[in-house]
Amino acid sequence: MKTTLFLIFLICATAALGQATILQGPVQQPVQFVDHPLHASQHDLAQPQNILEHSDYAYAQGEQPLWEFGVAYEPVPLGDVARAYRKQRAAKKAQFILEK
Repeated sequence: MKTTLFLIFLICATAALGQATILQGPVQQPVQFVDHPLHASQHDLAQPQNILEHSDYAYAQGEQPLWEFGVAYEPVPLGDVARAYRKQRAAKKAQFILEK
């Protein structure tokens, strides 16, 4: 185990050293920051554009019952949901207890 970890460390160290020597080549370029003198100046706003020009727009208000959408839904009483949940929890309990 120690031998394996040592070999992995040795391989990673060799790879890191190789990358470090590649980056320190004979030609190094100085860092130059780009200057944008008009970036923060004031100028006129653009003309407004209608992004909904070529699309249909529909607006509705209120609620629609599910039967209008063709969905059959019968509400389940909360007591039935609780009983079903209790049966699922009872089925997950262990059948026997192991004591040491």
